[in-house]
Amino acid sequence: MTANVARQDSQRRALFNGQARRTSIRVAINTSDSLVASGLHAMLRATPGIEVVSIEEQPEVTIAVADDSSLPELLSAPVTSRLVLIADELRQAELWTAIEHGLVVLVPREEAATRSRLLQAISDAREGRGDLPPEQLGTVLRGLKQLQETTLRPRELTLSGLSLRETEVIRLLADGLDTAEIAERLIYSERTVKNVLHSLLNRLNLRNRAHAVAYALRHGLI
Repeated sequence: MTANVARQDSQRRALFNGQARRTSIRVAINTSDSLVASGLHAMLRATPGIEVVSIEEQPEVTIAVADDSSLPELLSAPVTSRLVLIADELRQAELWTAIEHGLVVLVPREEAATRSRLLQAISDAREGRGDLPPEQLGTVLRGLKQLQETTLRPRELTLSGLSLRETEVIRLLADGLDTAEIAERLIYSERTVKNVLHSLLNRLNLRNRAHAVAYALRHGLI
């Protein structure tokens, strides 16, 4: 093998290794039980495609293992990644707190003992595929209904974060209509349309109308 061929081969290996590192899922473990932490570390370090990191190293997914006494402490940490929570019988307030801290997948403790289930949970969390036990999902849906009825609807907001009026204006803006055309279509004054857009841009910290349309499309709001 010539020096040039050897160098090219080395470069290809370096490129491949770099791609492999980038496609690995960076996972942190958060638990107060040292034995559980050691077991999870041993399992995940032996798994291709998983890179175990500390919470300070910006993981993509954090696995938190909780019991009744440790859950408040685990959920007091700042949100830094998508959360896989291993826990049983969460109360409604605890479930909402977990969601506020990035909960994507909730795994009952007995299921987490299965390697394949844990790896599926990590993969789902990284891709943003939510997974909750049926009883917990029911709690979330009931909570969202209550939120809509008691908090959002009186303020003319929806679960999307936009009011019905804002949604109408942004949808027409995305269709290419200008202020006068939107006002005519919705039977508003031009000043009302401008005020709706101004309020939306300020609340969501958006730069301009194009940014507002891009935001709405990217988040599936229109």
